[in-house]
Amino acid sequence: MLLTHPSPTPSLDTENTLASGLRHAAIGPLRTESGRVLPATRLAYETWGRLNAERSNAVLILHALTGDSHVIGEATGPHPTSGWWEGMVGPGAPIDTNRFFVVAPNVLGGCQGSTGPASPAPDGKPWGSRFPQLSVRDMVSAEVRLADYLGIDRFALVIGPSAGGHRALEWACGYPERLEQLVLIATSPDTSADQAAWASLQLHALELDPAFRDGDYYGKPDQPTRGLGLARQIAHATYRSAEELNTRFGRIAQGSEDPLRGGRLAVQSYLDYHGDKLTARFDAGTYRVLTRAMLTHDVGRERGGVAAALDLIEAHTLVLAVDSDRLFPAHSCRWLARHIPRACYGEIASLAGHDGFLIERDQVADHLTHFLSLQSD
Repeated sequence: MLLTHPSPTPSLDTENTLASGLRHAAIGPLRTESGRVLPATRLAYETWGRLNAERSNAVLILHALTGDSHVIGEATGPHPTSGWWEGMVGPGAPIDTNRFFVVAPNVLGGCQGSTGPASPAPDGKPWGSRFPQLSVRDMVSAEVRLADYLGIDRFALVIGPSAGGHRALEWACGYPERLEQLVLIATSPDTSADQAAWASLQLHALELDPAFRDGDYYGKPDQPTRGLGLARQIAHATYRSAEELNTRFGRIAQGSEDPLRGGRLAVQSYLDYHGDKLTARFDAGTYRVLTRAMLTHDVGRERGGVAAALDLIEAHTLVLAVDSDRLFPAHSCRWLARHIPRACYGEIASLAGHDGFLIERDQVADHLTHFLSLQSD
């Protein structure tokens, strides 16, 4: 889908430290599945470890919906928060940077350095509402060009949780020869009607904020923080299990507030907190672009259906589910594992729901370490 070749492969000889910092790759014009062209596309990315002489030890980590390239490390200028998967990558970690060269891109359409709706269009103004609709395949097309830019023909491992798993599956179905191993965490091969319903509510919450202005709010004094915050609250309610919320909050009031006099329950305050937290670090236009892409996610499209598409996967695969996940239920992950030719299945026990893949890191680490050890034997 890209129209020109990217810049020459950069030298990676110095990319051998754990804190490599944010880099940018110019990957040329990108024609999207919607027929629109992004004329000058770039992806932000971070790396850890060293690429070996054979260029055979690269690992690609694909972040979830509101994640970014900052997998590990302290908050820095480009990244207002610390790494989202601390303990999973580094010397001696499950993804061992003494062994692997880890690449983590910020998704196309993102707001942490990659081309997105806040980026300047050819006229110098932010793309805003003019930014093209993206599909998961468009995002993967850009990531393939990033791999070409880095001189990586084949990844030893591609790993993606949640929406990152959507992209990992597109990699495996669309470019089966370019990955040896695949780890899919709490994800799906297509977006179910239930998932689409929740995504649609988030889009409505965002777009009904008067300050959103159909995406043309950049540079305006009022920003669509209320719509973005509400969209996040809707999403966050699906990221946690009913049992956890009931156990953790019950009918408790928030502090001294009285719900009978307009005060909040503690669970309402909890959701308000997470809505406010996202608005401090994320772009509303990006949230719309990425959520719309989730709505169209379907690896079976133009491949004869989901089962036929999954049969194209050549990589040794681990499908990992969270037993309390109500957004990507464990039963759907088991189905996914059964339909990938060389797949095994693992399950995380957690009350936390979908966010269990972030919270239960010891369990994730055990599953991942065991899987990688089997492949190295």
